[in-house]
Amino acid sequence: MLTERHVRLFRNGSNQAIRIPRTLELPGNEAIIRKEGDRLIIEPAKKPSLLALLATLQPLDEEFPDIEDPPVNDNDQVF
Repeated sequence: MLTERHVRLFRNGSNQAIRIPRTLELPGNEAIIRKEGDRLIIEPAKKPSLLALLATLQPLDEEFPDIEDPPVNDNDQVF
């Protein structure tokens, strides 16, 4: 697989842009770009996992009431 290719820069409104060749496309529709010295590094944006999202939430300090389970009737349907 080709890992390097010469590309041209162009203007898109007030932004500088490049077209990413098909052989170097990134998955998804979002990316992270950062500058390291004279280099620009473009990486696919990783979707946060559910565990990572839950880790950002603050714990709840409130007490929840006890809830009694009602008796099951023969006519109750469970899907």
